[in-house]
This record gives sequence, C-alpha cells and structure tokens, in this order.
Amino acid sequence: MRRPTRVRRLTRARGLTLYARSRRVPASLAAVVISAVGVWALARGGGGGPVDPRLPVLVLAAGVMAASIGLGGQDLALDRTAAIRWTARRTAHVLLCGTAVGTVLLTVQVIGDPMAATSFVVRDCAGLMGLAGLGATAAGGRYAWTPPFAWLSLAFFAPPPASAPARVASWLLLPPGTAAATWTASVLAVVGTAAYAVAGPRR
Repeated sequence: MRRPTRVRRLTRARGLTLYARSRRVPASLAAVVISAVGVWALARGGGGGPVDPRLPVLVLAAGVMAASIGLGGQDLALDRTAAIRWTARRTAHVLLCGTAVGTVLLTVQVIGDPMAATSFVVRDCAGLMGLAGLGATAAGGRYAWTPPFAWLSLAFFAPPPASAPARVASWLLLPPGTAAATWTASVLAVVGTAAYAVAGPRR
C-alpha cells in the first residue's frame, strides 16, 4: 500500500512543479522580491515620519502585475480540459499569488522600517489580485496586468477623496478601516477571483 501512495505523491509533486514552471512562478516570485527590496531601500532613512502610502502600494501592484502573467498557461486548450479541476486550481492560484505578494512586503518590513499595516497589505493584495483575475478573464494571462496598472494610475492621479466616487477611485491609498476602500477591494477580490475561476483566461 505504501508504494502506490508514494507514487501518487511523486506524481502530484511533479505535476505541481510542471504547473509552476508553465505559469512562470519562479520568475514572477523573483520579480516580486526584487521590487519589494528595491522600494524598501528607497524608503529607508525617512526620519521616522509617516511613510507615503504610494510606496507600499507600488510594491504590491508591481508584485501582482508580475504574478498575473501566470494566470494564463502556455497551452490555452489545456486550460479548458475537463480532465483537470480548474475551478479549484484557479481559485487557489489567485489566493496564493496574493498571499505571496503580501508576505514578501511584510517580511521585508521585519528587517527595516515599516511601510504599511498588515490590514492595508491584505486589503490591497486582495483587490489587486481580483483586478488581475478580471484582466485574465477579459484579455488573457498576457494582459492580466493591465487592470491593476490602470487602477494604480487612477489612484495616483485621483482627486482628494472628499466624495464617495473619489474614495472608490483612490481605495488603494486610503488608510486601513476606510469603509469605501474595504468594500471596493472586497468586491473586486470576489468578482475577479470568481470570474477567473469559472471562465479561466481568455483565448
């Protein structure tokens, strides 16, 4: 009974390895780490004052955009075969990407000056990954980075958040606990992840 179990484990491990390689996970993870370390280095020596929220948002957006390339595989026909439970796998992929991006930033903060609260990181990672999921569903994995980039640009140039539409537009930069930012991120995360999990990347 042990040999079939070992075979199944080896087969599963090889399958995960091939999946990670086909989704460019090593290259994406390297890009996430490099961007986080680079921005952290720029943010050092701030004199103990408040950190510009654009810095951690830039790290998270860059990490999500790097990871979003893996939302589409090299064989689009394989992404739709019924032999693989793609819904669960796609959901896990989005969640793991968001977790990895946020964990890298939080880990970098441990060895240096803090840039963002954990709740801020979780909220922005969730919303950005939802946007990436929508991008992959609408335009394919190759262009999944475009919605996160577009909303990042919108947040940077949005007017002061004095009204509800302005707070929705600039949700990425708002402090943790802001209701409009939390709801916007939650809706984007749920809708984007669900759309990608069910429909998959566009051909």
